[in-house]
Amino acid sequence: MTTPDNTSDAPAEHTGVAAQDWAQASAEPQYRAAVVDLLGALAYGELAAFERLAEDAKLAPTLADKAELAKMASAEFHHYEKLRDRLTEIGAEPTEAMEPFVAALDGFHRQTAPSDWLEGLVKAYVGDSIASDFYREVAARLDSDTRELVLAVLDDTGHAGFAVEKVRAAIDADPRVGGRLALWARRLMGEALSQSQRVVADRDALSTMLVGGVADGFDLAEVGRMFSRITEAHTKRMAALGLAA
Repeated sequence: MTTPDNTSDAPAEHTGVAAQDWAQASAEPQYRAAVVDLLGALAYGELAAFERLAEDAKLAPTLADKAELAKMASAEFHHYEKLRDRLTEIGAEPTEAMEPFVAALDGFHRQTAPSDWLEGLVKAYVGDSIASDFYREVAARLDSDTRELVLAVLDDTGHAGFAVEKVRAAIDADPRVGGRLALWARRLMGEALSQSQRVVADRDALSTMLVGGVADGFDLAEVGRMFSRITEAHTKRMAALGLAA
């Protein structure tokens, strides 16, 4: 997953659950269930990202581009392994933790299948970054151990700079490409936000953590502000690509 911006407005000093480690915070069953859901969603997201980047490599116009995508796919798989191992460590079965999110994530990828190399790059840069921003926002309110893991697996795999360079070069070569990619990116934004909201709404533990006060700092108003920050970060990414938001 890729993101050049950290949109989280994390508190200067962590309070509540965010000031605890996993051993303390997981004593609350509802919180533990929410974290298992969160790690399961992230794990399947990383596995799907690996699969998609490997597939996108087939569209690469040069061997160097193909190798670059293969390297990024490998990084996504290593992120998946970290999440899988952590789920096992805390007594959750990784496949069971991921299963509730397969339909939603697979549906998103089916609805946003790129038609060419450039659309694939924009999807990895814009689409994945929206999801990463969402998880970063949530991570700011998690226990210290879980927060550290989530932020580690959201590290940029190098796709951000690579995508910006290739897309801007394509637009410079043919400005007409920009209009098509701008429409594509706007569609990705809508689909990604809908998918994030759908995933949360479908899982009681996650939705309770976000708006029920299980994790520190969230209420309905803050959730609204969170999505505003994610939208603002998307606008900045579009500008980096040379596209109109």
